[in-house]
Amino acid sequence: MRDFLSRTPLFTKSLWAVLFFAVSVLADAIPTEALSTAGATMRDQQLREIRDIMRGGRGGYVDLGFNYLPFRTQTPLESEFGEHQGYAFKHHAAGFGSGEITKNNHLGFLLWYERSGWDGEDFFFWPMYNDFSLARSVTTWGLSYTQSAMNFTLAGGMQHQNVEYVGDVYPHENDSLLYSWGLVRWGRTSVQGSFHKSHWQSVRISMDLESRAVYGGRKSGITTYFPNIDVTLYNGHGGDDDSVRVFWEQNLYAQVLYGEVSFDFPRKEFHSGALKYYPDPSRMVAIEVTCLRRNVRPGSKDLLWGGGIELPFVRFAYNSSYDYETFFHAKGTFLVEFQFNLATIDGLLFARGGTRSAPMETLNIEKKKNFDSKDNKGIDLMGSAKGETKTLDAKGIRYEKADSEGGK
Repeated sequence: MRDFLSRTPLFTKSLWAVLFFAVSVLADAIPTEALSTAGATMRDQQLREIRDIMRGGRGGYVDLGFNYLPFRTQTPLESEFGEHQGYAFKHHAAGFGSGEITKNNHLGFLLWYERSGWDGEDFFFWPMYNDFSLARSVTTWGLSYTQSAMNFTLAGGMQHQNVEYVGDVYPHENDSLLYSWGLVRWGRTSVQGSFHKSHWQSVRISMDLESRAVYGGRKSGITTYFPNIDVTLYNGHGGDDDSVRVFWEQNLYAQVLYGEVSFDFPRKEFHSGALKYYPDPSRMVAIEVTCLRRNVRPGSKDLLWGGGIELPFVRFAYNSSYDYETFFHAKGTFLVEFQFNLATIDGLLFARGGTRSAPMETLNIEKKKNFDSKDNKGIDLMGSAKGETKTLDAKGIRYEKADSEGGK
């Protein structure tokens, strides 16, 4: 780092100094409790993403990404022994692919993977594994069957939580292969459940009422303003710990401006909200403003405001509610995530959750349709479309009549 700064212009050094000062002063330490409960958060988030991809039930999907933090002061760890400098990390990858075995019948395979935790050194493959480190991974895999004519999908599989290392300041964890999940979707309604051994962990009921062109719906009209509603029941293993979260997504304008809000029960209180703008309905680019209730202070002081900008290969965020919930309650720091995700159905390309295909892909599809409509008439050997009259005018043709003897 010192060699890098010695070769850097003064203006760039100043920017790095301001950024370093900002993240050092504003960043809050990550609590060990957030790292301990991150396994359940990861499992639930992967199932939510799988639910989104299973809206179509066919086609393909790919996702790759990792979070980048340049300074040790951005995500310090707060334990019973004080505050420790280090790095929180998250690496994720996912894929889904399906094929048509008979007409309208599709079989697919999916795999989701995420490795995350906290370590005293910056790394990509091999952590330092000190007394305060924690590293775990969650893998979700499964098979899917879709009958596209009936808009019916059935999917299910297993989840594996692998604990690589647990430091002395965390509760002991065991590896587990005993998580399973299943999903049934018919039309615009789906039910998804997860289980540990014979005990249910969560049940998610979703009604995706909004019409989306990528799934054969409309590009505009009143049906594009129908809401998407998601109700998730979480098993707190008895009594007052059980909870329900209701999520509402609403198209506000032309499927490019959306409002999202969620509430928790039985607390009957606001959990989070977001205003999201997608320059194109394919959702390749997104700009968001978010608000989250942290449940650590009374009144409006408990609300955490933030936002982010997502581009095709990188995402920038500050106090985003998504990062607070999925990145160990990271607060007061700028996060950079290098990432890429792309879904496809029937040759249409779009980002996860998109309503229409990417602009260039839409143009190509329309050109192909126009060509096919002309080609359907057929072309005869003379180069004219079938059903049309083609005339040839012969001018200046000369021939010689042979003599009676066949001579020249």
